[in-house]
Parts: sequence; C-alpha cells; structure tokens
Amino acid sequence: MKTTVFSTHKFEEPHLVAANRGKHELNLLEVRLTGITVSLAQGADAVSLFTSDDASAEVLNKLSAFGIKYIALRTAGYNNVNTKKAAELGIKVSRVPAYSPYAIAEHTVALILALNRKLIRSHNRVRDMNFSLNGLTGFDMNGKTAGVIGTGKIGAILIKILHGFGCKILAYDSFEDKMLIEKYGICYTDCKTLCAQSDIVSLHVPLSTETKHLINSDCIDHMKSGVMLINTSRGGLVDTKAVIKGLKTGKIGYFGMDVYEEEEGLFFEDHSDEILQDDVIARLMTFNNVLITSHQAFLTDTALTNIADTTIYNLDCFEKQIDSGNEVASN
Repeated sequence: MKTTVFSTHKFEEPHLVAANRGKHELNLLEVRLTGITVSLAQGADAVSLFTSDDASAEVLNKLSAFGIKYIALRTAGYNNVNTKKAAELGIKVSRVPAYSPYAIAEHTVALILALNRKLIRSHNRVRDMNFSLNGLTGFDMNGKTAGVIGTGKIGAILIKILHGFGCKILAYDSFEDKMLIEKYGICYTDCKTLCAQSDIVSLHVPLSTETKHLINSDCIDHMKSGVMLINTSRGGLVDTKAVIKGLKTGKIGYFGMDVYEEEEGLFFEDHSDEILQDDVIARLMTFNNVLITSHQAFLTDTALTNIADTTIYNLDCFEKQIDSGNEVASN
C-alpha cells in the first residue's frame, strides 16, 4: 500500500522501517500535513499522521479528492482529526490506542521529582562550580496528597507509582476503577474537591469540548497555595495564561508541562536560530519553577517500537480490508 507518512522524525524512522519490512511503500516526509502540504499525498492510498498534523474537514476533503481512503495515526489521541467528516467521506481512521502508558506515567514522575528537588537548577549550579544548597529545598513525597485527573491506562500506572511513594491519592474520572480503590486505597471525588485538597495535580484525560481548559482561573483559585501542576496529556486541557497568572501570584508553586496548547509548529522542531514568536511560552520560560519538555513523555524505545508495529499492522489491515479493531468511532 502506498502511504505518505507526514511528520516523520529521525527518532522514529528506523522503527517504522524495521516494522514495515518492505511490505508497504512508505514515503517518509518531515513536513507536517497542512492545507498547503496536503498535495504531497497525491498518488497514495493512505496517509500516516502524527500529533501535530492537521486533519481538519478542509484537509480531509482534499485528501479524499486525491483518493486517500485510509488514515493511520501514530498516536493514541485523535483530536486533530475531524472524525465525523472522515466518516462522511468514507475515510477509515486507525490509531495506536496504547503504545506505552508506562512511558508517559514515568515521565510524569520525572517532572514531579525534578521540580520538587530542583534538579535542573542544582545541575546548572554545579556546572558553574557553585555547590551551595541555598534555595534547593524540596519536600518529602511521602504523606503528600496527589490528585490524578483521569484514571485510564496512564493514570492507573501513575497511581501505582505514587502509591509506592506513600502518597495519599485522590482521583477524578467519569468511570471509577474499583481495582484502583481496592489495591491502592484511592478516593474518587469531584474535580473541585481534588484541586482544593491536592498538593500535586496531574492531568491524564483526553482533549474534548468538555475537557478543554479544564484547568482554568476558577479551578486554580480552588487549589492549595503552592500547588504543583503537571500536564503530560494534552496542552488544551490547560488555560496557559491562567497558569501564568497563578505562577505570578504564587498560587501555583511548580508547573511541569510536556504538552502545550499552541505547540503546533513549535514542538518537535529546532528553532534555536530563530526569534521565538510565542509570547506565552516565552513568559513561561522565565519562571525558575517551571519545567518544560517538548512532547517528550512518549519517547522510549518500547513506545516507538509499539507505535511503529501497530501503525504497520493497521496498514496491513487496511490493505486486507479487515477491521483492525482500533478504528476511531465517528460519533
């Protein structure tokens, strides 16, 4: 099957090639899918997309006109795809529902620990031959209350890890997992109560119209003073300007983010020789209690192998016109 692979990164290319084993004709492109670059898909049967690719209704119409019948996402989330329009056009969409929830959960903990123990600042000091400990005081994780918003695969693994640290765990989700309650003693509550009682708040829900800006000014107002906020899920869950306000007042004591609402065209690319045009993230970068990684949480060998294997499997199923079982619902 001829497949145009948009947003191909150097770190994933060898995994895709190895998983493919020459079965499909892959046209690996570094450029993102946009209304301008969509013409590069001409002549293909399918396209493969990453998190920053644009599969809006306008782009889907053009893909359909080129004869594209299949979209193989290399992500779990699909908020960048207009699934209703895809269904109308008869374009089948697959995704990678679970590549490595451990990778995301472990990166979340890495952000928590690095912020808490001020590891970046400490490392930079030592490199400058400054061995002072002033200003580097952290806190014991044991006994702290952690609020986990979203208790799916990733949230459940994070809960397991935080339980090992001795944290009291509050959770918020539309579905209560009885196993997590029985095994780790977590307490499900509403979002407002979770935010009011948690020392650490971590986000693990998909982005939808209901969850967009779930963390906003009102939510932050209900949080403990000096709270740690972590987002390794989707950037749009957080109203970044409200977070900046919270950081300036001290309401938010620590902020760790691996995703950003306006990351399209910014993350995954080298802009070191350019002038940063995004004033919001530029302001975030001025805080010494903010730690930013550029959508890196998934980046492990295990996850990349699983993403590539599942993507190629989905293309195999498309080619055989067999439902892969990972098709995105159109409703």
